[in-house]
Amino acid sequence: MSATAVQQSETVTPDGTEPDDETQARTDRQPIDQELAFQMLSCRRRRHVLHYLRQNDGSATLRTLSRQIAAWENDTDPEEITYQQRVRVYTALRQSHLPKMDDGGVVEFDADRSTVVLTDAAAQLDVYLDVVPHDDIPWSTYYAGLGALCVGFATLVLIGLPPFSMLAGGVAALLFSTLFFASGVAHVLHDRRMQVGSEGPPRG
Repeated sequence: MSATAVQQSETVTPDGTEPDDETQARTDRQPIDQELAFQMLSCRRRRHVLHYLRQNDGSATLRTLSRQIAAWENDTDPEEITYQQRVRVYTALRQSHLPKMDDGGVVEFDADRSTVVLTDAAAQLDVYLDVVPHDDIPWSTYYAGLGALCVGFATLVLIGLPPFSMLAGGVAALLFSTLFFASGVAHVLHDRRMQVGSEGPPRG
């Protein structure tokens, strides 16, 4: 079989037809790397797009999407949004955010039909979605501080400084284990609440 035949066979869809330009473009997209993920998630409106789509089975019309995002931005209900508020978000999504998200392979945006569909590749963004409120600290910083506290506490127990000398090594180990276990549970619950696509309005 010639190289040309092999190349042609690789560009045939399962039903025996050649893919159109749009289908081929989606096939040629590369996995989402850190740089692309930052481009997709650095803008609050793009995070809101992901949040809404994940809450609504992965698809929406541009009109509905823009109305809800405008409501989140103005801290009100979608029914209370003015025409100007909705159009401002609608225009930004249509002309800027959704085309860029489509190019990145995160969504499929049909400008003619004004529909948005979340792609399977969007799941690759989960590893980057650690939303940290402005009045909170990252969990990495928390665990570093907790580890330093435990090391300091263990040092005091080992050198026998009162009243830490009264604690047996097993008791100290149990205390540390309980502390890290409780922190892990709190971390899981926090992440579920802060996750993009969780119930309620977006947290970041």
